[in-house]
Amino acid sequence: MTVLDNRALNRATLARQLLLDRADLPVLDAVGHLCGLQAQEPQEPFTGLWSRLRAFDPSSLSDLLTGRHVVRTHLMRRTVHLVTADDVLAWRARHDAMLRQRAQGAYRRELAGVDLDELAAAGRAVMADGEPRSMPELARAVAGRWPGTGLRALGEMLVAALVPMVQLPPRGLWRTKAGARYVPLAIWLGRDIDPPVAPNGAGPATAATGPVTAAVTGSATPGPAASTAPDPVGAALLRRYLAAYGPAASADLRAWCGLAGLPAAVAAVREELVTFRDERGRELLDLPDAPRPDPDTPAPVRFLPAFDNAILGYQDRGRIIDDAHRGLSVAGARVVLVDGRVAATWTVEDGTVTATPLRRFSRAERTAVTEQGQELAAFLSDGESDRARVTASPA
Repeated sequence: MTVLDNRALNRATLARQLLLDRADLPVLDAVGHLCGLQAQEPQEPFTGLWSRLRAFDPSSLSDLLTGRHVVRTHLMRRTVHLVTADDVLAWRARHDAMLRQRAQGAYRRELAGVDLDELAAAGRAVMADGEPRSMPELARAVAGRWPGTGLRALGEMLVAALVPMVQLPPRGLWRTKAGARYVPLAIWLGRDIDPPVAPNGAGPATAATGPVTAAVTGSATPGPAASTAPDPVGAALLRRYLAAYGPAASADLRAWCGLAGLPAAVAAVREELVTFRDERGRELLDLPDAPRPDPDTPAPVRFLPAFDNAILGYQDRGRIIDDAHRGLSVAGARVVLVDGRVAATWTVEDGTVTATPLRRFSRAERTAVTEQGQELAAFLSDGESDRARVTASPA
């Protein structure tokens, strides 16, 4: 079996993540291809898309949010993601158990004695009027039935797990600050989420393939197989994940989405896939026609936002970040890719983008980071500033 070293995996990841060459894709197609963008920090997806798309206009993403084509919702790993409307409707039921388990695990003591089905019913009853509410407002509305239970625990359990919700604009709009207010997903989109599929695979088809163009993946996105796979949504998620993140191990898929019970989905589509090994000996799965560029392909400097899934989308992140810096990926640091790997962090203040190297930069690297930082500064300031600097390299 062919072994792919970290550099080969790095270039494949950059290509799938639209970071090797900026793509000429509509914003909706890009969000779909990436399987959503992590978005607990509302402005970060704009930087993520700017780094991936040519001539990205931030107002186009804002328009997709207000037009209800993309939504902000708790999904993968119980974190807030920006996903297409079609994807959240197709995937939400498959994530229900994971969302409930993770939220309950975070507030187990506070929720002792609370019947979660009763809490869900109470929350749905309050939200049935379609009026937007903040999490504290919703929690106070149901708190009378569970005196002594913390409002935070009740609210988090409802908005992040028990009742499929969206965070409404203006939260998440370009250069806009707004608190999170929620309405039920079905009310906002005017469509119910796809029902869960029976364990034997019977029931309605639940997976949408989403738009991925041949220019991105090397071929059209493979749709769900017309089979009785025991987990058709999981199988569709695997295909979509590999198109955007592969080659990858099943443990990487699980780390990305947080779902359990995926081996059946992997088994159902295994014959469609090709396999490799990484340097650790792990089996890697991939779509046969997906891009796997030459490891020596030049990789341009890219500025990534906080919590970018190009890093968080794997259990083994060695293809893109050194173990010594792995903590940055979960600490909310914004990072700079140099030659495809995390090599600096960056901040912006008063219109100036400042990159702080994690290793010694060559003169050419310092110049490339500065130039890309200037472009980012202009983007973030709507053209009012192009100031960027790179601090001294570490000793």
